[in-house]
Amino acid sequence: MTDTILQKTIYIKATPAQVWAYLTEPAKLAIWFHKPKTSLIEGEYEMFGAESGDKLMWGEVLLAEPFSRLEYTFTIAPMGDAVSTVRWNLEEVAGGTRLSLSHEGLPQGEEAFGLTLALDKGWDDHLARMRASAHGD
Repeated sequence: MTDTILQKTIYIKATPAQVWAYLTEPAKLAIWFHKPKTSLIEGEYEMFGAESGDKLMWGEVLLAEPFSRLEYTFTIAPMGDAVSTVRWNLEEVAGGTRLSLSHEGLPQGEEAFGLTLALDKGWDDHLARMRASAHGD
C-alpha cells in the first residue's frame, strides 16, 4: 500500500516574508485556517476555531526556517491517535511566492479515505482563503 500524501502548490502575489506571516502569526492564521494562541515557532502548539474557540488541531513545530520552510506534526480529533506531518516550502518567484504543501503520514485504508477526502478539500478551501486575503480580494 502506498502512503497517502496530499500535495498542493499555489502562487501568491506576496513576498515570502508576507506569506510566512500567514503561516505562523495567530492573527493571519485566523483569517484562513485556525488560530493558535502564540506564533508558530519550534515546540508544541494548539490551534482553535477562529469563531468557535474550540480546540481543532495540535502538534509540534519541528522546523521553522523563516521565509523558506515550516514543518509541524498535525493531529485532529477524527484521526484518533494518528499523527501526520505538514511541510510548507516557500520559494520566491518573479512577482511573488510559490507556496508548496505536503501533508504526509495520513491514516491508511478504505475506512480512512473519507478523512483523506475531507482534508484534501479542506486544504483547497484554506489555501483559497489565504490567497484571497493576501491578494486583497
